[in-house]
Formats: sequence, C-alpha cells, structure tokens
Amino acid sequence: MIETIALDFGNVVGFFDHFRTLRKLAAWTDMTPAQMYAEIYDGDLEDAFEAGRVQEAEFIEQFRQRCRLRCDHTTLAAAIADIFVPNEELCAVLPKLKLRYRLVLGSNTNPIHSRQFLQQFSDTFKHFHAVVLSHEVGTRKPGREFYQHLVRAGQCLPERCVFVDDLASNIEGARACGLKGVVYAGMPGLARELTALGIEGAG
Repeated sequence: MIETIALDFGNVVGFFDHFRTLRKLAAWTDMTPAQMYAEIYDGDLEDAFEAGRVQEAEFIEQFRQRCRLRCDHTTLAAAIADIFVPNEELCAVLPKLKLRYRLVLGSNTNPIHSRQFLQQFSDTFKHFHAVVLSHEVGTRKPGREFYQHLVRAGQCLPERCVFVDDLASNIEGARACGLKGVVYAGMPGLARELTALGIEGAG
C-alpha cells in the first residue's frame, strides 16, 4: 500500500528552460546561448552547486567569468532564477492526493532556483508535507543517500513510497533503493501508473 508520493520538481511539478536565462544574458556577452549552456550546464559546475559543494557566490562568479558576462551579480542571479512555469495539470491533482497521501518534493536543485520556485509556487507547496533539496542534504539523485532522505521525509517504508521523476536514471536509482518509481511523461500516463499502484485521486 502506498503511503507517500514523492515528486521531482523540474519538468514534473514545474517546467523549466535554461535558455530563458541564457537568451537574457546574451546582451551582456559575446557568447551565444548555446555556448553558455555548454560552459555551465554540460560540465561539473552545476552538479557541484546542486550538491552543495560550491556556494552561491562562487557559482555566480564562475558563471560570470566562464560566460564573459559584463552584468553585475544581482542581474545574473535574477536571470538564473527566472526559468520556471507551472505544470498546471499536475498541480491541479495535488490537493486531492494530499487528502490520502503524504506528499514530498525531491529535487536536484540549488539555492537560487529553490528560492525562486518555493516562492513562485507557494500555493502549490502548501500541499506538500516535506521538501528534500539536493543542495541542502548534500547529495543528488540518483545517489542512494538522496532516496534515503526522501524515505525519511516520507515517514514510511521504501516500498510504500512512489517516486515520480522525468528522468529514467533517477527512477532506476529510486527502485534500487526499494521505492516504487514512475517516469513522468505527461499526466495521462502518470494517472494510469498511479492508479495501477492503487493510488486514488490521480485521475
């Protein structure tokens, strides 16, 4: 019996687009958005930031230097934060799910992004019982320790927790730790998968 539903944030509860940031920053550098993306998001800098190994001020300064940006830190941080739009279909079912299940957010994220989405989606997060953020717990999905944090936040046995994420590798990590797992690819499929697990209110 499922007691806890754990949900990823990015491309599950809310959609994100890093190019929204990079298009804004193009006016402050000679680099293209694609070049900036490769410099920041294809390497190890973002991973280190999300795991808490790099602090916010250092990340912003490295971002500015690597992308040859002429803007100040405040302008850069604001552009980095502004990447999210809600997944309206999924957010609409959370109040019904909260009535029967413990809801936990489990996200690979950083302090700039989490401050933004926790405020921007404050009405949505009223339905969550707990939030697990990688930069706060010091480990990222699909690492085993991340799912251990999720289960503790879920206050249940691993087999009584289902984790929903848009990345198959993160679902494989969850299943390896004994959780149920569903790859998010849209609400119709998610509703079917959750219903098959005996979860009520997902449709």
